[in-house]
Amino acid sequence: MAEWHTTACSLCYLNCGLEVQLDGRRITRVRGDKAHPRSGGYLCQKAQRLTWYGDHADRLTTPLRRRADGTHEPVTWETALAEIAAKLREVRDADTAAGRPGSFGYVGGGGQGNHSGGAYGTSLMKWMNADRHFNALSQEKTGDFWVNGALFGSTAVHTAEDVEHCDLLVVLGCNPWQAHGFSNARHALNTIKNDPGRRMIVIDPRRTETAEIADLHLPLRPGTDAFLLGAILALIVERGGVDTGFLAARTEGFAEVAAALAKVPVDAWLAHAEVAREDVERAVGLILAAKAMTVRVELGIQQGRHSTLNSYLEKLLYLLTGNFGRTGTNNLHSWLMPLWGGSTGRRSELTGFEYIGGLLPANTMAEEVLSEHDHRVRVLWVESSNPANTFAGTHDVERAIRAAELAVVVDIAYTETAALADYVLPAASQHEKWEFTLFTFEWPTNYFQLRRPLFDPLPGTLVEAEIYTRLFAELGVLPSDEALATVARAPRAGLQARLKELVAQLPERAALLPVLLYRTLGPTLPDGAAAVAPLWAGAHRAAATMPVAVQRALGTTASGPALGEELFDRILTSPSGTPFSTHTQDEIWTLLRRDRIRLAVPALLDWLAELDPAAERPDPAFPLSLVNGQRRAHNANQILRDPRWRRTDPDGALRARAAELAAIGAEPGDWVAVVTAAGRIVVRAEADDNLRPGQVALPHGYGMAHPDGQGDRVVNGPRINLLTSSADRDPIAGTPHHKDVPARLEPATDAERARAQRDSERVAAVRV
Repeated sequence: MAEWHTTACSLCYLNCGLEVQLDGRRITRVRGDKAHPRSGGYLCQKAQRLTWYGDHADRLTTPLRRRADGTHEPVTWETALAEIAAKLREVRDADTAAGRPGSFGYVGGGGQGNHSGGAYGTSLMKWMNADRHFNALSQEKTGDFWVNGALFGSTAVHTAEDVEHCDLLVVLGCNPWQAHGFSNARHALNTIKNDPGRRMIVIDPRRTETAEIADLHLPLRPGTDAFLLGAILALIVERGGVDTGFLAARTEGFAEVAAALAKVPVDAWLAHAEVAREDVERAVGLILAAKAMTVRVELGIQQGRHSTLNSYLEKLLYLLTGNFGRTGTNNLHSWLMPLWGGSTGRRSELTGFEYIGGLLPANTMAEEVLSEHDHRVRVLWVESSNPANTFAGTHDVERAIRAAELAVVVDIAYTETAALADYVLPAASQHEKWEFTLFTFEWPTNYFQLRRPLFDPLPGTLVEAEIYTRLFAELGVLPSDEALATVARAPRAGLQARLKELVAQLPERAALLPVLLYRTLGPTLPDGAAAVAPLWAGAHRAAATMPVAVQRALGTTASGPALGEELFDRILTSPSGTPFSTHTQDEIWTLLRRDRIRLAVPALLDWLAELDPAAERPDPAFPLSLVNGQRRAHNANQILRDPRWRRTDPDGALRARAAELAAIGAEPGDWVAVVTAAGRIVVRAEADDNLRPGQVALPHGYGMAHPDGQGDRVVNGPRINLLTSSADRDPIAGTPHHKDVPARLEPATDAERARAQRDSERVAAVRV
């Protein structure tokens, strides 16, 4: 009988536990891991073809160096790292001599379920005396983080929702049926649907699969979330629906918020949102009747118009009604190792944008490189990321990668970004190394899973920990092998003190702590788990900052360093994952970074007061609202490049109402052009009358070039960021307005149709 191996899904941040069967280097069967302490055997349809992540024609197996003509040639690891190190040292020395910040820009630091390289890449950024860090979080979530900082005292304080125990679920700007986003999403949605004592409201322009089973659907006009939420909050206050006891005990600033909401012209804003007042009144009634409401949001508002303001109003919805800090409501959660940090208020000298959680907006990366400012980015380092496809304004991003004095990509595949880089370093895939899931967003018990490799790394590839360690050796900053071995042989109890001694000998080694752990603690770990040695520091941090919660989770009385050691050992020996913290409900208040929630945020209340429907009418030249990056049954993120993994939607079709297609003389199945102020692409059309009139949608996860088997490359589906501009972004967080891109449809030309059909047929041949 074939053996089952434990792992986790990497297609969304739930990272559900999986069991897989293997045939050589292929995953042949996938099922949910019933032993996983959080997902408990849950499995969605997307995870069943995970083999295509690491088993495809674009895998890298040797370092590449760009030739003068733009093509790449294979080189040895020794050559690549020596040449890269020489350039890094040159840039670092020049920065130091000029007295300027490090000219190093870091993109990435981990992807879905692929986090072990992040600590090492961050070490390189720190060694370069730099802090310009861009990643998927700063493309999607930093407006939400900024609001958390204003309300709760730190951008590292992050909210969670208790869908399992709520009696009212409000789904705002997302479709959990397809995108998940909370544990066992489809099961949870069906449970609410079938329970007569529970209700669900969906606020979304499209009648999604989730909206279809909701008690109430508010199909607002795209881009008007702030107007609708402002009106709902105004009605709640007007009807006396605020929880005065909760507000008095736990918050401050309600008077300022109430005064701002009293000025909201409810009827005018509802008319702008094109939602009937009677439906909104019904929604308010359901909210006021709820004993425990939880609000689930996603990119529909976080990448929509007024996105940071949207995040503020969404949180006011549950805070003003007292649906916070109780079972079945919105809560906070703990961290084993935080995915982002706090904010200091520092801003980029080049763009003026704030570093939120230590991150700069992904939309500003190209500006940081292409600027004439003396503090521009000169070195662009991209790890486990593909900004040439995933960041807004593709043409500018491509120019920036080419313009950098040094561009290096660390990845498993020959991505669109890799194709432009000076050097490409081949990493082992997340199924070929020890890995872990770091999206630990659960309350009151939080979980962590460390995953063993399913396969050996492909010959010629290295795990990220080894790539960076060899690079630092070339840079001449590592201790001697003997010094490292001496530390490794000593008992673990004094490890921290011995590492401090190594740093004291050369202070710049302070940036290298993950590498030092890899070379000292790493060799002592079982079964080749050296690359995850930095988790030891995370385990001790968790034990020191929330000892009682860790003790509860482990069922232990250990304390101090012994508790950190026990947690680390539990992580190492729990292949299906383990709880690392368990809080009681009243302990949520210990996760705040101030005594009270600060409801009044002046910048956002001013923004609310300035909202003007008359200023936001559609542009007649671009009358449609394009959802740029829709989640569907068989699309995910860009780690699955091989077109064979999709069971449906092979062309990544444009979805539009039949009437929108007919207006340009098109029918479902035709090739049509999508046009925005930034660009034009040709796509297959598909009818979807669940979309709101005036709304069209393109999926994410497409637009990647793939070998066609004939010695050439073919792009599979729409490369959607050819349609976006990096300047169309939130004023606070810089996140793009991807969910409301002004667009129009046009008939494709004969030449465009012929080219699109030819490429579709070439992709279909690859899929066979």
